Amino acid sequence: MKSIVSAGTAAVAALVLAGCSYVNPITTQQNYSASDGVQLIADDFEAFNLIVVSTGEGEPGALIGRVYNDTDEEMEFEISFDAETSTTVPVPARSSVELTPLDGVEVPGTSPVMPGLLTEVGFATGANAFYTVQAPVMDGTLSEYQPIVEALD
Repeated sequence: MKSIVSAGTAAVAALVLAGCSYVNPITTQQNYSASDGVQLIADDFEAFNLIVVSTGEGEPGALIGRVYNDTDEEMEFEISFDAETSTTVPVPARSSVELTPLDGVEVPGTSPVMPGLLTEVGFATGANAFYTVQAPVMDGTLSEYQPIVEALD
């Protein structure tokens, strides 16, 4: 009798616990930024870990991150974070380009806000498409951004 009650309790517990995953979304399947930066996912390209690095408002800055072209043809992006200057970045088909003043493509500008705040980063493509994302502005407080701040001088 004891084993029948235990088996019944186990069956009920299994049904109840199985129902939890049915009504709750699986969070590991949701897209999110797993770093300091933000991401932009469009129909034909993706931009990952976007961060503006600068020492202060009105000071020189640079956008860092990575842009991936998900098409069969080269794409050109006009990228800006200060609404005054833009940089043309060509990205080959099915490839990515690293945005950094160190060993990649530099996207310079002037930080419109102080570190710790968000600024709008714009991506324009040749197909009259324009995308924006709010990216954080970071300074050299964290050691991983110190080389980038030093490269801005």
